[in-house]
Amino acid sequence: MSTLWNQNQEKDFFIKSLEFATPEQLFYITKDKKYLAYWPKNYDGTKTTMQSRNSLIGSYTEKWATDLFSETAKIIGGYAVQGVIAEEIGLTNQSPADVAICKTKDVIQRPENILMIIEVKMSLVWNWEFTPANKKLVCIGDYRTHQGNPGLLRSDTMLKAIGKSINIRVSSFAASKIPIIILGNTPVTKSYYEKVDHLKRNGIIQGFWSINPKPLDDNGENIKSTPFIGFYRFDTYEELRKNAINLLKEEREFFSSMQTRKRLGEIIEIANKEPTYEAKAHKFLELLRQTKE
Repeated sequence: MSTLWNQNQEKDFFIKSLEFATPEQLFYITKDKKYLAYWPKNYDGTKTTMQSRNSLIGSYTEKWATDLFSETAKIIGGYAVQGVIAEEIGLTNQSPADVAICKTKDVIQRPENILMIIEVKMSLVWNWEFTPANKKLVCIGDYRTHQGNPGLLRSDTMLKAIGKSINIRVSSFAASKIPIIILGNTPVTKSYYEKVDHLKRNGIIQGFWSINPKPLDDNGENIKSTPFIGFYRFDTYEELRKNAINLLKEEREFFSSMQTRKRLGEIIEIANKEPTYEAKAHKFLELLRQTKE
């Protein structure tokens, strides 16, 4: 699979979903009887709220993301697995990993066999009009033209992603070596630029990645990355594959603590006596995690 997110994926979602869902479960119906994916920006009629589509687009994008990362997983001898459960690190039956790259194909995993966790926060980016009579689907504009706030542009979506990632990090030291990626198909809002960079620089989340090269029509202005790459937009599949493999191959470790400066100095001094950089790091983390201060 070598195609990133674009209008064709959204069209495919509707075509496949209409095989078992009604148009009313997928589209809003305007006062002039148009079937639209989102309420247009200038719409002044009575509006309803639709929840039925959320689970459908969620299932579709998680499966799509699993397929997207399957080739990358294969390169490093692993598998892209949907709905992974690992109780020890907070991935429960009620809140599994959307996608994980693992050493085995199993859904129930041990933390040491999980190589990467990918939380999928994608939704419909463009507005679509559906004509039931001839089953015709037409794209009528990007997210600037409708009232919906898709993907990573939603504050509640961002907060859920951050909250789940922190929960994984604090559940067990077993999660410390696992990179966490939030996968989206929109930019993030300016109010989150510093937050996503801070999360990346502190090691909680390794990146908010958008795999939608052109979310805006007519080459609209579209952020490539935040200053410290907390958010990054991928423009080609090869660019995504390369970055994912680098993250999978580099052995990293998350650590956090709040110590007195005296205790921190003691830990550094003891760790520094080890003969190699790797041994120093191992000793430092070992002592940090033993400290009860």
